[in-house]
Amino acid sequence: MPSGLRRDLGTLESYAVIVGILIGAGIFKVTGEAWLLTGPSVILGFLVLAPAVLATSVAYAVFLSTPLGSEPGGEYLHISRTFGGRGLAFVGAWLKIIAYTGAIAYLAVAFADYSRQLFPRLTVMPLAIGSVVFFYAIHVAGVRWFGRLQVWMCALLGVSILVLIVPGIFAIDTANYRPFFTDGMAGFMAALPPLFFAFAGFESLAQTAGEVRDSTRQLPRIFIRGVIAVTIIYLLMSAVGLGVLPGQQLRISPAPMAEAAARYLPAGAAGLVTLGALMAITTSLNATMLVPSRIAIVLAGDDLTPRWLGSVSPRTGTPIAGLTVTLAGALTLLITNQIRLALDIAVFAIVLLYLLHSVALLLLPKSNPELYRAVTVSIPLAALRVAAVASIAGMAALLTQMSSATFGLLLFWAALGAALYAVARSRTAGRKEHSQQT
Repeated sequence: MPSGLRRDLGTLESYAVIVGILIGAGIFKVTGEAWLLTGPSVILGFLVLAPAVLATSVAYAVFLSTPLGSEPGGEYLHISRTFGGRGLAFVGAWLKIIAYTGAIAYLAVAFADYSRQLFPRLTVMPLAIGSVVFFYAIHVAGVRWFGRLQVWMCALLGVSILVLIVPGIFAIDTANYRPFFTDGMAGFMAALPPLFFAFAGFESLAQTAGEVRDSTRQLPRIFIRGVIAVTIIYLLMSAVGLGVLPGQQLRISPAPMAEAAARYLPAGAAGLVTLGALMAITTSLNATMLVPSRIAIVLAGDDLTPRWLGSVSPRTGTPIAGLTVTLAGALTLLITNQIRLALDIAVFAIVLLYLLHSVALLLLPKSNPELYRAVTVSIPLAALRVAAVASIAGMAALLTQMSSATFGLLLFWAALGAALYAVARSRTAGRKEHSQQT
């Protein structure tokens, strides 16, 4: 375990992390946007994506059941230790840091938009900045405060989801489902990447590995169970949202699920759904804030970033320097209104990382037999290979939907990451040479 991190998170907090980060801005904001591309078949889109996401989660369950599951680092750690090289893994980790920094800024704006549904006189930017600073302070205070807050917000979110779904099923107008496909198969395929934004981020749970008690046993099962549970919730929420509110109205609404709930619930209950939407966004924001700083800990341990960036405070047990850099990056994107610079690559950067991670699972038995023998989850090798291939195929299909502009931006960030890796390796080699000479 990296020195200084404290294992203050249990099973309940871990479930709150994966559920909270998944039921975030994605389902509350993306459903309406994807409707424009494919119509009510958005509901089917969640079902189509589920097997690929579940197959991808198997890869995380496998790696986390090994000794690597006791440390943060996620894909960087898994890929680099499988292949014995750090370059590709570093570039993937760099892209993830950029994507998550953009996601923090995006979620902060989403929080501000929803807050104005309850308090119209508030302004977006101060709210967005305030939310980022607030969660930064929670993380600095200690991971136990992060976990406790995540559980309570997730509990409120769960109540609001029940209030939305249970009576909403009886308020569905099936006429809103026709036509089910509005732009054929091309439109349906084009809607899958934005819908995938709702699933993207589930792997954040891997970054808590250094702070979860009995992580190598608990995290693998939580990954798979959490993805299954959230997929069911997505299907029910989208079915209710699109069945109650016409898609065109759902798409332009700043608070789509809250507006849908207002159609069949009294004012107080509809307000609870709005509060639930806020909790969905804040649970996602809270978990997203954790990720870049934990990646930095492992990169610093491999001497690929300055040591101070991965340092952990002995007083709070948190990586304050890494959290502060994350805060600065997110605030810069907010204040300069340049969120799209990072967010445009977010989904595809994470999809690419999922693909590489599943390739690592597929090749693990031959590339690192010792690590493969340390796997403790009871999944036959044939099933692991099927899951890896299914994940690779699903992620590759999503990547085909990348626009040329996004591809160019992704190449730019990847090239910058490769340059940073080259500088880090040169610096490390220089120190080693100097040490040998002295």
